[in-house]
Amino acid sequence: MIKLDIVNAIVQKTNITRTKAEQAVETVFEAMKNALGRGHRIELRRFGVFNVKPRKTGIGRNPRTGQQVNIPPGKAVRFKPGKELQSLPAPAAAPAAAPKA
Repeated sequence: MIKLDIVNAIVQKTNITRTKAEQAVETVFEAMKNALGRGHRIELRRFGVFNVKPRKTGIGRNPRTGQQVNIPPGKAVRFKPGKELQSLPAPAAAPAAAPKA
């Protein structure tokens, strides 16, 4: 699902214009980005929780030279699904792709 699918679902359910639906979706996403950028937690009841977790400093390797590279600390957005979302049935497994010869 992409943002356009969300806009289309809003248009079908509410009978508002596509432009208004796009503005609504964009406003919600902007508010979420701003809140997460400030380190706030976003809790959507019966859906889940978004929060920002710090990442540790690490040491990596340059794959071409093998030289060690310091990886600076950072932040990562995490999502924990709510009970209602977790209780959804698992989607049917997609058929395995045939090996290419």
